[in-house]
Amino acid sequence: MKAIKTDIPDVLIFEPKVFGDERGFFFESFSQKVFEEAIGRKVIFVQDNHSKSAKGVLRGLHYQQAPHAQGKLVRCIAGEVFDVAVDLRKDSTMFGKWVGVNLSAENKRQLWIPEGFAHGFLVLSENAEFVYKTTHFYEPNSERSIRWNDEHLAIEWPIKDLNLTLSAKDLAAQNFLGSFLTAD
Repeated sequence: MKAIKTDIPDVLIFEPKVFGDERGFFFESFSQKVFEEAIGRKVIFVQDNHSKSAKGVLRGLHYQQAPHAQGKLVRCIAGEVFDVAVDLRKDSTMFGKWVGVNLSAENKRQLWIPEGFAHGFLVLSENAEFVYKTTHFYEPNSERSIRWNDEHLAIEWPIKDLNLTLSAKDLAAQNFLGSFLTAD
């Protein structure tokens, strides 16, 4: 498994070495040792999540406030998504910056999104199944959402020719400057 840096240094793409032949393929999808060496610290994952969504579904941008902030190791096991991480760490030189990566069953890539980031994804294929590990349990009272199309963030979602579907929670999300920057 190879770790690839993104434009935000703490957000990493993990690309597996895939062994394939006429029978199919095999790859190591996770190695605690390789993962921790790449990110430079010990991480304990406590929960795995799995979602299935149709083309045009946009989920996010979600995060949990400290002390319940979640790091996430995400991947798409069926179909394809455009996955986004937004740096919410006020002391970071990358504060308010985002990175977007295509994750698919075909490329088998994973994205590490550390604690202190908002996360979201857009389904590009007819359907997609998305799985991820988290470093903290889901805590509804700590969950927050930022508008997917916030002008300050200016995320370049590949929405051409897509009819977007968002949850009521995501439609009601606050903008970045109005909600996050004024929060404690």
